[in-house]
Amino acid sequence: MRLMIVGSLSGEFGAASKIAMARGAKVAHADSVEGALTALRAGRGADLLMVDVRLDIAALIQALAAEHIHVPVVACGIGTDTRAAVLAIRAGAKEYVPLPPEPDLIAAVLEAVAEESHNLIFRDPAMAEVVRLADQVAPSEASILITGESGTGKEVMARYVHRKSKRAQAPFVSVNCAAIPENLLESELFGHEKGAFTGAIARRVGKFEEANGGTLLLDEISEMDVRLQAKLLRAIQEREIDRVGGAKPVKVDIRVIATSNRDLAEEVRKGTFREDLLFRLNVVNLKIPALRKRPADILLLADHFARKYAELNATGPKVITEEAQKILVGYGWKGNVRELENTMHRAVLLSAGPTIEPAAIVLPDGSRPAEVPNPTAAAASIAVAAGAAGTAGAGRGLVGRTVADVERDLILDTLDHCLGNRTHAANILGISIRTLRNKLKQYTDEGVPVPMPGEARSAY
Repeated sequence: MRLMIVGSLSGEFGAASKIAMARGAKVAHADSVEGALTALRAGRGADLLMVDVRLDIAALIQALAAEHIHVPVVACGIGTDTRAAVLAIRAGAKEYVPLPPEPDLIAAVLEAVAEESHNLIFRDPAMAEVVRLADQVAPSEASILITGESGTGKEVMARYVHRKSKRAQAPFVSVNCAAIPENLLESELFGHEKGAFTGAIARRVGKFEEANGGTLLLDEISEMDVRLQAKLLRAIQEREIDRVGGAKPVKVDIRVIATSNRDLAEEVRKGTFREDLLFRLNVVNLKIPALRKRPADILLLADHFARKYAELNATGPKVITEEAQKILVGYGWKGNVRELENTMHRAVLLSAGPTIEPAAIVLPDGSRPAEVPNPTAAAASIAVAAGAAGTAGAGRGLVGRTVADVERDLILDTLDHCLGNRTHAANILGISIRTLRNKLKQYTDEGVPVPMPGEARSAY
């Protein structure tokens, strides 16, 4: 993982840098916000920025957004400076790491924020066959197309191929073609010169140049506009790109891996994807099976996620009971591995003791297949709140309380656990961020204290 430290490397901040390097991160350094922006524009990319809280983090995040540079920011500062921590989170920092640094906390933040946990975990023969083919083609220079449903782990497979390739020590750069607006994707890929368009305040190196010598992942390439596909085809064929507003082509040396959750042959028939580009990308196709078609991997992955989130949340080890295992294996997992991960994260937090019981398993469709007659999605969440209450130390019982009261306590306890981070809390609760915000507005209107980002209720 590529980490950029922004700020002075003296003292405790320098110690955090050393811990990150010891944990396998490739660390670069910038003294100031402007220095960090200059490095990012020049193609010295980063997967994560760790920024001194004394710097203007709000200005940095605003500049990153204005220039469409997508990289998460973590703030670091003296642990007692709670006001600075709150301001950093409100400005858009993903996490706040108190100093002096703790090695385990640094490692947890690197994994949780930069998503550095990319190990392939499998046992099922169907997945083993895909990995065998990946091992065979990884050392080559061939372009690879990875297909499969959403949530099957296409990016994880792409990173695996990169690690097994001859380019493993060079950059791995990922571009989500579905997440970037159509009018900005060309600049994101190929870069631009100063003044090339409104908002181009400085020369910006694109992802092709940033990945030079390494691997470029074009995630969900089926979302790319057909007009831009022509320029992409030329870049792959000729190994050179044209910056937006540039006067001459720039040579690049990259390997391209693309992913799609659509049938690209069907997209070709529809006229939304170029056939010649498909031929160029699809030299080798790695088709990842859906989780429901690799049943031997369900419990293996569930155990992995249970260990991961028990360690991350310091809850102590959690063992999945046989009854809970039957529920996990019997579910269809339309959202695949990503859906299973979210389910196990919730289960770890909602388990009162050292085991994960059926009552802690809230499935993605809202059901809880425990011994409760006809449970609705709402009732399932309420019943699980009994386990959550034990975890939170609140000791509240369910009998005699209204559904709304128990739901409110579950939501606010989870928000406390996440230090007010709305996105994390919504993921754990299995609800949309919009639903969570509406609930919190309702509680605020009713006079109930709601933790702000970076905070927890004092009674928690």
